[in-house]
Amino acid sequence: MIPTNRRKTGSSSRRAEKIAVQLRQAIPEVRIELAHRSPWELLVATILSAQCTDQRVNQVTPALFRRYPTPQSLAMSETVDLEALIKPTGFYKSKAKNLVGCAQAVSNRFGGHVPNTMDELTSIPGVGRKTANVLLGGVFGKPGVVVDTHVKRMANRLDLSRSQNPEQIERDLQAIYPQAEWTDISQRLLLHGRYVCLARKPRCRACPLSDVCEWEGKLTR
Repeated sequence: MIPTNRRKTGSSSRRAEKIAVQLRQAIPEVRIELAHRSPWELLVATILSAQCTDQRVNQVTPALFRRYPTPQSLAMSETVDLEALIKPTGFYKSKAKNLVGCAQAVSNRFGGHVPNTMDELTSIPGVGRKTANVLLGGVFGKPGVVVDTHVKRMANRLDLSRSQNPEQIERDLQAIYPQAEWTDISQRLLLHGRYVCLARKPRCRACPLSDVCEWEGKLTR
């Protein structure tokens, strides 16, 4: 766990718990919307999801996994061919480089199996804490706070964190919620931000958190 300096007060703890309860009622079942059948496929899809929607990634990965079904095959891919396959996800040149580096690391250093610790995952090219936490919580059953653009926005608007730094937001959420809730609370914040508390036109009238939201940009009518 990342060290934190955030302090909890009684009122802030009760409010944070109310947020968790109401999100749980609104989103009973948490899910990862990136299509995958294995830790490897989720790792690849998560790398591709940077600056791209999950829907677009899900349109690209079936052909990608048919062409390169294993880390070993992707590690030996032709750059031009790989770039063409993933081009719709954007930033395809850097993503192709990261995917090949990732595939080589998984193949050569981890025997073709995606590792299941934070330190090992973040040693892989193209894998930061966000991607590692997606894997830890999504397929390995280990607690992890995923901080993407939606979670960052939710943490700020709900005053769960006042930082703009993803690692600090991760620390703040870790300090607020029990470890057993890390995966689910961050996934619910993500889905709430994706479908309700939108960046530009938040759907405040449909928000299950309206009674606990004190965001200054909140739409009251």
